Amino acid sequence: MSARRAAVLVSGSGRTALNLHAASCAGRMPADIALVIAHREGIPAVARCREAGMPVEIVPGAAGDATSDALDEALVRAGADLVLLAGYLRLFRVGPWAGRTLNVHPALLPHFGGSGMHGRRVHEAVIASGARESGCTVHVVDDLYDHGRIVVQRRCPVLTGDTPESLSVRVMEQESIAYPDAVTIWSARQ
Repeated sequence: MSARRAAVLVSGSGRTALNLHAASCAGRMPADIALVIAHREGIPAVARCREAGMPVEIVPGAAGDATSDALDEALVRAGADLVLLAGYLRLFRVGPWAGRTLNVHPALLPHFGGSGMHGRRVHEAVIASGARESGCTVHVVDDLYDHGRIVVQRRCPVLTGDTPESLSVRVMEQESIAYPDAVTIWSARQ
């Protein structure tokens, strides 16, 4: 199986992008990071990904046709055949990338997903619900938030006294395994 050319879309710290880059460099997933796209300079992911040697492009703007067209153009220029959403907090128009876009969500979908459910909000909702386990879900992106076909789920316990921060550490440990695994599984099916 030949390596995919992946573009990673980021909005936050860059932890997921760096994990994917490390997995790629170590041969743990069949994809090379061809490009990292962020919606603005100044977010930690931009500097961290550049320091790691990944090419980074800024595609500014809010979700909308002009931004979506600019994203499509950047993805085509990079030769991407796979799009990996990594905490990207903008609506991504799937369009020509249907079936070729994956996302990682910090909960066990279909629970605790949807518009506005990201990061700390997800962990707060999991704890408030009294759930005994959480984890992460990597899914194929469709036109609905956190809705597409599930590729991989990994679980971890919710412990008595957990805070959103303590739970997020365990969930992120699972994400660092699940996302490269999902890329491998997705690639084998293509």
